[in-house]
Amino acid sequence: MNSFQRRSRTAAWPRQRGGIAIIFGVLLIVMIGMAALALDLARIYNRKAELQNVAQAAAMAAAAELNGTAAGIGSAVSRAQTVAAGMRYNYGNADISLPAAAISFSDTPDGAGGGWKDGSAAGSTPAGLLYVKVDTDSVDSQMNLVETFMMKIVSEQFSVARVAGRAVAGRATINVTPLAVCALSNVPAARRMHTSPAGNLEELVQYGFRRGVAYDLMGLNPAGADAANFIVDPIDPVGTLGTASNVSAEVVGPYICTGTMPMPKVSGGTITVGRPFPVGALFHHLNARFGLSAGQCKAANAPADSNVKQYDFAENANWMSATPGKPAGQTAAQLIATDPVSGATVRHTVADADPTPGATTAPAYGPLWSYARAAKFSAYAAGVAEPAAGYATFAVADWAVLYNPGKPAATSSYPSLPPYHSGSSSFVTQPPSDYAPGVKNRRVLNVPLLACPVAAGARVSATVLAIGKFFMTVPATDASVPAEFAGIVPDDYVGGQIERKE
Repeated sequence: MNSFQRRSRTAAWPRQRGGIAIIFGVLLIVMIGMAALALDLARIYNRKAELQNVAQAAAMAAAAELNGTAAGIGSAVSRAQTVAAGMRYNYGNADISLPAAAISFSDTPDGAGGGWKDGSAAGSTPAGLLYVKVDTDSVDSQMNLVETFMMKIVSEQFSVARVAGRAVAGRATINVTPLAVCALSNVPAARRMHTSPAGNLEELVQYGFRRGVAYDLMGLNPAGADAANFIVDPIDPVGTLGTASNVSAEVVGPYICTGTMPMPKVSGGTITVGRPFPVGALFHHLNARFGLSAGQCKAANAPADSNVKQYDFAENANWMSATPGKPAGQTAAQLIATDPVSGATVRHTVADADPTPGATTAPAYGPLWSYARAAKFSAYAAGVAEPAAGYATFAVADWAVLYNPGKPAATSSYPSLPPYHSGSSSFVTQPPSDYAPGVKNRRVLNVPLLACPVAAGARVSATVLAIGKFFMTVPATDASVPAEFAGIVPDDYVGGQIERKE
């Protein structure tokens, strides 16, 4: 290497070191800018995640409060706000105040039905509103705004980023047992007159059923001489004719165990039913409520009732006096006769609202008022939900008039409250240890009441008039399901699992 080459290389080194410094300085500025931009984006992403968590938690909590009443709407708004207030944003440094305007309600998860209503509008028409939307973007709130560091250098319009959380939650299941029976009448409420020397008694009859009277759910049919009962497709949506396999005992069995169906409502539309209800294959599933499932149900998701006392007529003869009905005095006795209006041969019971003339004196009622007392017609108001405390009821002393002229009133052994609710050790039995402690009211079957006659066929669509509340007085058998009528319950009142829809 000659001297000229050595001098040239030596002279170039300082210039290269200066260039690297310049490049490093430029890169450093770019890196700082990128870091600042990344910080902006991270803060925006974090705020979005924080608000989304708030929206989801608030929507889930609010949806659990909905029951078709104005009070339920109010509770939903309050519950959503309470849950939100327990959370924080801006990395846990700021409190959250969720305005009522961020909470709205609908009868469909996408709002396509009646649209989304605010709390005030929803409170005026609460029926059927089973879904809640929490959307923080619907209100002007500081929590929706994130001040930027780097982005505002690019443009002043990027100095503040607006983000929001949005979630919809609502009912995914309904606590209705996939067993359906015919309504004994299509009339929601009727007055049954009872003549008494002390004055007439007016009893409330709902869809032909009398409260406090037990019926064999496998033995009813107001439109024919043969019993009509149905197995319900618990999977296919209301309004569609489901597949044949979905009304098989194998598919429906688990839903009989739990007493639930994966749909939000059943009333006011058509459901798919099969006939008859295969009670011989499914009675053990029903009896999980007594801790007697014979291995068909798991206690974890199909617990027993907290009180499995069997209100058997033979064991409770001192509670009341009755002539055996069917089966073995456990239900109102069946009465197959000619309907005076239609002229058809129909399957009545002695307790029906309009029995064959002369049958009103029949004493075959079985045990009465195990779970619910007969209600007074004067307490009923059309279009108004039954109060939480229930309708006004009759006294035990009225039995002789309500059920059989000349029949003696109940003995003093009948408790002040219906036996299931009395708390008396005489009327309470703890569930088996494998099922303890049990769940109160598990013996209540919420059963679809169908408009009958139902079209012929093994798998057909049927119209649901209402949901009947029936209390299992004793375990089902392979031929009968004895259950006491306890009233009508709206879909909105029948709880179920809540899930996030979006």
